[in-house]
Amino acid sequence: MRTSPRTDSHRSGRAPNPHARKSDDPVRGRPEPMAARTAVVERKTAETEIRVAINLDCQPGSGNKQEISVSTGIGFLDHMFHALAKHSGMSLQLTCKGDLHIDDHHSAEDSAIALGAAFKEALGEVRGIRRYGTGFAPLDEALSRAVIDICSRPYCVTDLGLKREKIGDLSTEMIPHIFYSFAIASGVTLHVDVLRGENDHHRAESAFKALALAIRQAIERTGGNDVPSTKGVL
Repeated sequence: MRTSPRTDSHRSGRAPNPHARKSDDPVRGRPEPMAARTAVVERKTAETEIRVAINLDCQPGSGNKQEISVSTGIGFLDHMFHALAKHSGMSLQLTCKGDLHIDDHHSAEDSAIALGAAFKEALGEVRGIRRYGTGFAPLDEALSRAVIDICSRPYCVTDLGLKREKIGDLSTEMIPHIFYSFAIASGVTLHVDVLRGENDHHRAESAFKALALAIRQAIERTGGNDVPSTKGVL
């Protein structure tokens, strides 16, 4: 009489676990790698043409190489988006061709919208993550705090206290608008406050770095698959 091949669990004297997760590797006895959270967004208007590619899972130890390339035509904005990607642990390729002969408004705003849309798409359903994140980031005399809630209720409050008209080629009035545009497009509640600081470059950069740290905490996987809300849906 022919018999079926014995499984590894039979050979070891253990009965198969009927409740084992489908992602469990039966040979190595460990979960398969989680699917990478990635997205590509292209946004074209009469004012800007933008492409964003994002991978949320490039923190040290993730096994994914972090790659960052940002070109918006606005040097200080490139610097801020690069810092945001670096310290949040994401890979980011962002290009923007905009009507800079007019001013920096459309390029800065639309880049933030596209980045927020890519973040939302890459994250997918809000399930199995921490949801809330808080980040504090100092830069010399400046100190900023950012708090984020990935909740599908877009809202943004900022208090940056910037005094200069521009930092490089980026109008300082656009910096809170960048945070606002990202929050609305990504569907998050976001609070960013510069707590102290004298140098506007330091104040702005510490704000972006604080947001990066908050994002990194909020998107961290918990190992479960629950929706982090008493409502059961976000």
